[in-house]
Amino acid sequence: MIETTNITFSPERLAEVQTLLKRYPEGKQKSAILPILHLAQKDFGWISVEVMDYVAELLDIQHIEVYEVATFYTMFHLKPVGKNVLEVCRTGPCMLVGSDNIVKYLEQKLSIQDGETTPDGLFTIKTVECLGACGYGPMMQVGDKYHEFLSEERIDQLLETFRQNATQP
Repeated sequence: MIETTNITFSPERLAEVQTLLKRYPEGKQKSAILPILHLAQKDFGWISVEVMDYVAELLDIQHIEVYEVATFYTMFHLKPVGKNVLEVCRTGPCMLVGSDNIVKYLEQKLSIQDGETTPDGLFTIKTVECLGACGYGPMMQVGDKYHEFLSEERIDQLLETFRQNATQP
């Protein structure tokens, strides 16, 4: 296995991992991939190959098993992201009510493309699969908050709010 000496959880986080592992029967530690990847993303900001390798070592599973999970779910960031990740739903119901136009507007407004981060590190645009708010589209998730029935005006308001929040201590 590959050594991942630069990536380590704090002792407190390792204790949390051990608590998570106790939830699963012996030999089924692979079941903890999702919650441990969430912890890793919280601590490291994104899920690099080195982080995936570290998670695999913690779970004593093949590295590919972690890669498969981390690359499947759009909630995991596989490269560094901005402070505000603008996750716009791109599935059918949201597209029918204009999510593709919202993405184009964000790209124009922020001068970046889907998957890119603004030079100031404040925003990343990321199109994602269904976020489960099909009746409220077009919509996007930023952090743990949903923003629904989006329009260009609403996007302008949200971007201004995010910018203001970034300058506050």
